Amino acid sequence: MSELQHARIAELCSELHLAAVPDPYLATAQAAAARDASFSDFLEDTLKGERETRRARAREMFARTAGFPAIKTLDGYDFGFATGAPRQHITELASLAFVERAENFVMLGPSGVGNTHLAIALGYLATQRGWKVRFTTAADLVLLLEAAQRQGRLKKVLHRAVNTYRLLIIDEIGYLLMGREQANLFFQVVSKRYERGAMILTSNLTFGSWDQAFAGEAVLTAAMLDRLQHHATVVQISGGSYRLKDKRRAGVMGKRQGG
Repeated sequence: MSELQHARIAELCSELHLAAVPDPYLATAQAAAARDASFSDFLEDTLKGERETRRARAREMFARTAGFPAIKTLDGYDFGFATGAPRQHITELASLAFVERAENFVMLGPSGVGNTHLAIALGYLATQRGWKVRFTTAADLVLLLEAAQRQGRLKKVLHRAVNTYRLLIIDEIGYLLMGREQANLFFQVVSKRYERGAMILTSNLTFGSWDQAFAGEAVLTAAMLDRLQHHATVVQISGGSYRLKDKRRAGVMGKRQGG
């Protein structure tokens, strides 16, 4: 193939937004010729390459726009340190069948045991499936919804920030003690996702203490937990703090004296 013809093909691909075709075109054509493949086989291989490139770019974009504070993986999680994290259970959840069924995964445990790590790792896996994922803290979410409500844009923001995602991850429930209006806004999020979209939630509080985080609204909290737990896997994780463990390993903190 002449350079002029290659330039024409590249121009056509650009006009048709076929980003992956020009670069591997020659190699694909040569491989097809070597095995005496038909034109239709060559065309199929070329289009498969374009499809895979588009999927790879989509996976990269979904991971980049999900809002993860950092990329975490299940391989990087220390199951031996977090004594309450059931490896087999988490591994089963990594199939993401719960996302396909629009169910919830709730992790309860003190700060530092790796709840956020696991939430991000599962969320990252979802982006690699080509699914839209949003990661946010409970505090950031209610602040966003409060601002939208003041501006008369609550319905639009609820749709854009809550409903459009295949998986919604809400981290650190209980770190911010919400006011009554904030608790009502959070309840709306749970209600809109109920049986429509999967969620991963993390909290440092047991369910029995969640009303403390939601303005002492026992009735609202009970109604919210009823929806959250109806189709949910709940894991209680115990153990020390990852961050303190790493500091001790680095020699930043001394070991605790005495028993």
